[in-house]
Amino acid sequence: MAELLDRPGPTSPGVEVAAVAAVQRVLGRPVVVAAARAMSLFGEHAAGWLAIGAAGALADRRRRRDWLAATVAVAAAHGASIGVKRVVRRPRPDDPRVRVLAGTPSRLSFPSAHATSTTAAAVAFGSLLRRPLVAALVPPMALSRLVLGVHFPSDVVAGSALGAAVALAARRGWAASRTGDR
Repeated sequence: MAELLDRPGPTSPGVEVAAVAAVQRVLGRPVVVAAARAMSLFGEHAAGWLAIGAAGALADRRRRRDWLAATVAVAAAHGASIGVKRVVRRPRPDDPRVRVLAGTPSRLSFPSAHATSTTAAAVAFGSLLRRPLVAALVPPMALSRLVLGVHFPSDVVAGSALGAAVALAARRGWAASRTGDR
């Protein structure tokens, strides 16, 4: 699978490295890097999203099961991204044009677990809150991974797609289970 990601084309390492370097040139200001690092810390192992889901379950007693199901979906999405990383084994950007501005728990890049869990949280929690959270949450997190130089653009796109797929499947599952409860 990693060989597919290294073939020439629109997502080849050269094109993707150039894209990351361009993002860093344009957005790599101290205040943006600081915000990206904070987002990275919040999203590490999906911990921030899992905490929000737990808080939702505690605060919204009437929909506690839904909040817990949404939180499990976020955890499942994060787990899926780790599984895909271990199969694909694509290394993180390693090029002199890209500055790595944050530590990472592994050297594996594809897909971005931060983008995966953020998208899953945006879809799942957005559904519960009846708010379109994807547009507000996903682009900043995805962009932060490029600002920090720890992912290629295709990593964050794939992570977002995976997170959305897991959250939508989970949402269908918990909606079906609620219908069966009646």
